[in-house]
Amino acid sequence: INNHKPNQHVALTFFLCLVFFVGFVLNIFSLWVFWCRFPCWTSGTNLQFHLALSDTIATPVTPMMAVYFALGNDWPFGPFLCRVKIVLLMIHFYGSTIFLTLISIHRYASVVHYNRSCCIKHKPFVRKLCACVWVLLVIQALIYAILLPPSKERGTGQCLSIYQKGLTDSYFIINFILFIFGFLLPFSVSATCYGFLANKLTDLNSSTAKGLKVKQKSQRMIGICLLIFGVCFLPLNVLRTLGVVFKKFYPLKCRALQQIETAYYSSWVLAGVNSCLDPVLYCFGSQNFRDAFQSLRIEKTDAPNRLTKSESEVTATK
Repeated sequence: INNHKPNQHVALTFFLCLVFFVGFVLNIFSLWVFWCRFPCWTSGTNLQFHLALSDTIATPVTPMMAVYFALGNDWPFGPFLCRVKIVLLMIHFYGSTIFLTLISIHRYASVVHYNRSCCIKHKPFVRKLCACVWVLLVIQALIYAILLPPSKERGTGQCLSIYQKGLTDSYFIINFILFIFGFLLPFSVSATCYGFLANKLTDLNSSTAKGLKVKQKSQRMIGICLLIFGVCFLPLNVLRTLGVVFKKFYPLKCRALQQIETAYYSSWVLAGVNSCLDPVLYCFGSQNFRDAFQSLRIEKTDAPNRLTKSESEVTATK
């Protein structure tokens, strides 16, 4: 069933590396801005920092996945690195959905209940919440890495693949746990928060500069967040669900399974686009982030002028 030619995933390998590299650069820059350019973090800044961290964490896996696809879906790196791959991917994908959801809740509380005291708007609570999220992400990722070990199938190494015959039932159960609690529930909460937020924006007075600014900022955040869920995470979860269902109930439909598998791995590229879109969310969601980026551009522009001025002063002194 899984005798793929090595060149089948050449384009997939290229786009996967490209997307994750661009996402890595953007998120490293975002982390640097948060860490070095923010004099004071708000509760929203904390959530955005941890989202950028979860986006960056999958980068070490990308070269291994690229080699895996280039070899025709043959895992050459052994069982330990296979488990490392599973842990990092689980933390990356589902850390992103959880922190995006928390950002949605925070935005809803900040705009709809701006005059009320909510725990999500308090920095100490958000710090503890983020720590708990990371602990849960690591624990569930380790559990899945133990339950889904690598195996040899028809002479090829398989790692996190629906073609591992002994793990069909495990993949089926784990998939629906991830689909419900890792995608459907976070997406539903985010969509509900942004639905209430959009309703609030219709009543917002946009005739003032402050009201217009809040309205535009919130509308952009709604659009970007729902775009990330719809374009990046929906295809990944739907295609994986189709794959485990076909493998369990229609295991002899080899052609359909191969098509679903190719589409599923292609959806990883779309999921990787999430890492490129999240920095856009920071720009729309944080004036401080935009100010820090703008100040960096100004410093680079002014550097030659300062150098010329210094040279002029030295010449004048001579």
